[in-house]
Amino acid sequence: MSQGQETFTSPQSYPPPQAPPADARPARAKGTLAAASLAVMVAQIANALPGALNGEFQLTFNTFGSQLTWITAAFMIPVVVFELTFGVLGDKYGHRRLVLGGAVLVMIGSLVCAISPTVQAMWIGSAINGLGAGAIFPASLALVASVARTMQERVRGIAIWAGFLSAGSALSPLLGGMFAGFGWWRGAYAVVVLTGLAALLLTALRSAEAKVARERRLDIWGQITFALGLILILFGLVQGPEDGWTSSHVVAALAAGAALLAVFVAIELRVESPLLELKLFLNRQFTISSIVAVVGMFAFLGACFSTSMWLGPVQHQNPLYLGLLFLLLQGPAFVLIPVLSRLQSRVSSRWLMTFGFLAMSVGALINSNADVTNRDVTTFILPSLLVGLGFAFTLSPMTAVAVNSVPRELTGMASATTNLLRDLGFALGPVLVGAIALSAAGGQLMGSLQTSGLAPDQLGPAMGIAEAGGPIALNSIPAGAPGSGASQFALEALGSGFTQAFLVVAIAALAAAMLSFFGLHGVREADREAEAVEAA
Repeated sequence: MSQGQETFTSPQSYPPPQAPPADARPARAKGTLAAASLAVMVAQIANALPGALNGEFQLTFNTFGSQLTWITAAFMIPVVVFELTFGVLGDKYGHRRLVLGGAVLVMIGSLVCAISPTVQAMWIGSAINGLGAGAIFPASLALVASVARTMQERVRGIAIWAGFLSAGSALSPLLGGMFAGFGWWRGAYAVVVLTGLAALLLTALRSAEAKVARERRLDIWGQITFALGLILILFGLVQGPEDGWTSSHVVAALAAGAALLAVFVAIELRVESPLLELKLFLNRQFTISSIVAVVGMFAFLGACFSTSMWLGPVQHQNPLYLGLLFLLLQGPAFVLIPVLSRLQSRVSSRWLMTFGFLAMSVGALINSNADVTNRDVTTFILPSLLVGLGFAFTLSPMTAVAVNSVPRELTGMASATTNLLRDLGFALGPVLVGAIALSAAGGQLMGSLQTSGLAPDQLGPAMGIAEAGGPIALNSIPAGAPGSGASQFALEALGSGFTQAFLVVAIAALAAAMLSFFGLHGVREADREAEAVEAA
């Protein structure tokens, strides 16, 4: 065992692992696993719906690039910002209560989205959904881990939990595509309200509480600096492509956000009960898996967001086609639950994660060579399947490495931190990919229009639309409208921008694969030691 691991698990620092709660008998444990899995699936359905409905949002609300990005970002910001605080609240007051509260918030947020008259109302509904999901993600994982009696049961439970997380992502675009096909995309959010009610009842009636004995206090200043810093960074990244990266408010937001995050780290090193337990990172496995979580999940959601934008606001394909492709992107992680559960007990997480990220990289690389004028959706089948298989082979092992590397009494903190870093990667996916693609597309479009040779009655309106709303807006104007003659230039610019985004995603996935292979060397041996200690 490495020096960092010896320090982290020292009996002088932490009490010995405690047995699961007395009410975690087999029937109650199964009910807890079922409730946690359903709750995280509902939260993930709410998370993934915007990706499936970007094209419908664009047509309904007449949005432009950053407004679509903000629908997704509005969900992920509260998830990332408050996830660590929810971990503390779960440890103090019980993770089951957080799952119940989170389910209520997801129901409220989805109802707001279902009746939203404007894109701004969609932002509010998505933010409420994100707040609920931010409570559900760490609390449900902590429930799963806490009722397991052995390391093997915990790995199996995490695999099931991760599978239902992916099932939510797979079902969401099908749900959105089906209701969009009926001409009523809002119905998809109504379904989330009903399934959220089912998760609420199952959690209330069948799950066991898992309260951690170790007392923790809220880190108010840590929460404030972390929240403001991250929000400012994400604001700068979203608005940069449209407002200009040298705009004073964009530069100020990025600089202030970085400074606040530096202050957050300084606070966490000093306070007695930190929001983020930095000593977790003394463990090599936890540190490597944390870095991989951010980079790898950025690659995955970046690929999903790029596919959604390509088939939605760029090509205006049938939403059901996107739903079917998302089955390939998200479905394997659910379908392969039994296989992955067995593999994790026989194969090192290092090998599973390396294979998964390599598959993800190859899929994104194939998409980076796509032709935007080719409307044949079948060209996305193979790369989507590769990305989906990559996600299936990485999500559960990555989570298990992080959670299993800490003592039981720190499960709440570790699960909250793991979810935070994974969701930070998810948040950065659409934000950075959108910034890369739309910045490149905007620059190319303006250059193309200036040399296009269009008649003044077409060029003038086209330039005005492009400057006000970017290439997404120009690409979506109806045929025959002023400026519609330039829509082909917008289509080509968007195609070029998103192929660059796919290439960045491929590079990020490759980096995650290399980091998993080299950084997690010896993880299998450490897992066996942990199993032996727990059995003793």
